[in-house]
Amino acid sequence: MADLEYELSIRPPGVAPQTLFFGGGTPSLLPPEVVGGLIERIRALSGLAGDAEITLEANPGTIERGRFADYAAAGVNRVSLGAQSFDDGLLRRIGRIHSAAETLRSVDELAAAGMENYNLDLMYGLPGQDETAALADLDQAIACGPAHVSWYELTLEPGTVFYRRPPRLPGEDDLVCMESAGRTRLAEAGYRRYEVSAYARDGAHCRHNLTYWTYGDYIGVGPGAHGKHSGQGSIRRTERIRSPVRWLRLAGHAEACSEREVRQNERVFEYLLGALRLTEGFAWADFERRTGLPRACLEPQLSQALAEGLLESIPGGVRPTGYGMRYLNELQARFLPD
Repeated sequence: MADLEYELSIRPPGVAPQTLFFGGGTPSLLPPEVVGGLIERIRALSGLAGDAEITLEANPGTIERGRFADYAAAGVNRVSLGAQSFDDGLLRRIGRIHSAAETLRSVDELAAAGMENYNLDLMYGLPGQDETAALADLDQAIACGPAHVSWYELTLEPGTVFYRRPPRLPGEDDLVCMESAGRTRLAEAGYRRYEVSAYARDGAHCRHNLTYWTYGDYIGVGPGAHGKHSGQGSIRRTERIRSPVRWLRLAGHAEACSEREVRQNERVFEYLLGALRLTEGFAWADFERRTGLPRACLEPQLSQALAEGLLESIPGGVRPTGYGMRYLNELQARFLPD
């Protein structure tokens, strides 16, 4: 809490936080009574809204019987469950420690706890996976009845074993077919795509992630946590030191955190990095309010993307087309600062 107390002490009073997210690592290893204590302390320090969305990330391999009921009693009202796949062979191939059976037991535990507002994380484009296998995973996820599904393509991140020794992955044409068929399957089951990888039933959008995608402000505490705050024409980003040992020693002091001003020529890209992920796109008025910059800053890249069918105009704004969503990284990269 020292980290949060310090952060709040140097910020001007603002609107009560609307969301709280326990993520990174495996927070479901924390005992429910510890999570409950943290929620109450955070509420007392920050004025956390009474109807705040409070999410806990959970690994299916770490959930004990009755735990979700205890987390719900502690104040957690949303869970994000890292299923990734329901194929045990694929789970082993991507280095996951849980099994499909453990994911299904966790889903049963969520139902027993009355926690209907939960997300299932699922990946496609896994090593050796074809469209049939990808859709079988998706059908199993839909059968679980989550309020929200995060269905995203495997990416090889720098610093990982897969990045150093890439496995054989499905080709581009196969990935396009998987994504298209899966999107149709989710829509038929009542899940609306509102972000490039996020599908939700009515009213079940992830409010916390929408803060990131709409260039909102947030506080990040804990080792390696990032934050963003804005005001009086300034936008600043914070980053906690990554080492847990050093962070424990310095938490609550200025030395635990670095802070930098977001330059004007970075704001366009930062804003679009999130806004272009959203199927509804963004409004010009919101762009100007969030960045403090005129619409003209998007040219000539905006006109080029519109002409190439990556973007389309909507009343008062713009949004990505289906083609633009498929090649989102390339679309976003066009707005990188010089």
